[in-house]
Amino acid sequence: MTSKTAKPLGSKIVSWQFLVLLTIFCLSVFFMIKRFMLGLGAVSNMNDGYPFGIWIAIDVVVGTAFACGGYTMALLVYVANRGKYHPLVRPALMASVFGYTLAGVSVVIDIGRYWQIYNMFLPQFANPNSVMLEVGLCIAAYTMVLWIEFSPVFLEKFGAARAKNFLNKVLFFFIALGVLLPTMHQSSLGTMMVIAGYKLSPLWQTELLPLLFLLSAISMGYGVVIFEGTIAATEFNTPKETRILSQVAYVMDISLAIFLIFRFGDLLNRGVLPLAFNGDLVSNMFLLENGLLLIAAVLLFSRRLRTTAYGQYIGAVLLLAGASLFRYNTYIIGFDPGTGHRYFPAVGEITITLGIISLELMAYLVFIKTLPVLPSRSKSTSG
Repeated sequence: MTSKTAKPLGSKIVSWQFLVLLTIFCLSVFFMIKRFMLGLGAVSNMNDGYPFGIWIAIDVVVGTAFACGGYTMALLVYVANRGKYHPLVRPALMASVFGYTLAGVSVVIDIGRYWQIYNMFLPQFANPNSVMLEVGLCIAAYTMVLWIEFSPVFLEKFGAARAKNFLNKVLFFFIALGVLLPTMHQSSLGTMMVIAGYKLSPLWQTELLPLLFLLSAISMGYGVVIFEGTIAATEFNTPKETRILSQVAYVMDISLAIFLIFRFGDLLNRGVLPLAFNGDLVSNMFLLENGLLLIAAVLLFSRRLRTTAYGQYIGAVLLLAGASLFRYNTYIIGFDPGTGHRYFPAVGEITITLGIISLELMAYLVFIKTLPVLPSRSKSTSG
C-alpha cells in the first residue's frame, strides 16, 4: 500500500481542460457585467411569481449539497470516531470550500440590491423570524469555518509549522461548528419551501421537508466523496481507495434508504402518491427523481457491486443525479405560484451558472496541483 501523505500533483496547470473551463468562465463574465450594469432583467427570466431561479435552485440549493463532503466526513471521522476515513477528509473539505464560497457568489448575483447585502449582518435590519436570514447567516459562517479548517493546507505548503501546530490545538472548535452549521441550514433550505404552502405540489410539499433536505445533503456528501475520489484516482493516478470507499458507499446507502423510507412513508400517509402518475411534467420529474434514487439504493445494496470502483461510481452518480433533482424539483418544477407566471432560465442565467461551476473546477485543478491535498501519485493501488 502506498503512502497516504498528501502532496501537490505538480503537473502543469494550463491544460486543454483548463482552457475549456476558462473559456466558459469568460463568457459568463460578460453576462455578469451585464447583470450588474443593467439589472436582473437583462440576463434573467426570474419574475414576481418565480423569485428563485437556477442561481438559487442549482448554485445554492443543489450546489451546497454537493459541497457537503466535508460535513459528512466530519460526521464519520470526528463524531463517529472512524479515523480510518481520515485520508478522505482533505479532498472532501476542499470541495466544500469551493462549493460554499461560490454559492455565496451566486447569492450576490441573485440579489437585486446586491450593494446592500451587508444589511444581513446588521441587527437593526434583521428579521429574527426569517428562515432565509438563518440560511444566509449560517452559510456565511460555515464558509468562513471551512476556510479556517482548510487553512492547515496553506500553512503546510509554506512551511509555517508553528502556526499550524497552534491552529491544530483550537481546530476542534471549528470542527464542531462545521458539524452544527450545515445541519441547521441544510434543513432550513427545506423549511423555506414549507412556507410556499399550496404553491408547491403535494408530491413535495410536506412538513418533513427540513428532514428530507438534511438527509439528502448527507447522502449527497458521501456521494461526492466517492465521485471525487474515483475521478482523482482515474485522471491523476492517485492511490485508489476502493476498500475505504466501499464502506463509505455502505454508509451512503443507509442514509439513502432512510431518506426513501421517510419520503415514501410520508407520501403514502398523505395519500398523494397517485399524483405521480398524472403523466404531466411534474409527475414525470417526480418519477425520474425517485427512479434514479431507487436504482442507486438497489445497486449499492449489492455487496459485490459496492466493493468495486465501477459499482461505487455508478451508484454515486445515480444518487447525486436523483437527489439533485429532488432539490431542483422542490424549488422549480413542483412550484406553481398560480398567477399565470412561467419560468424557464435565460441564456444569461445558464451561462453564469456554468461559469461558476467552471470557476470551481479550475480552482480544483489549481489547488490539487499546487497544494498538498491529494495523496501522492502511485502506480499501485490499495483495496
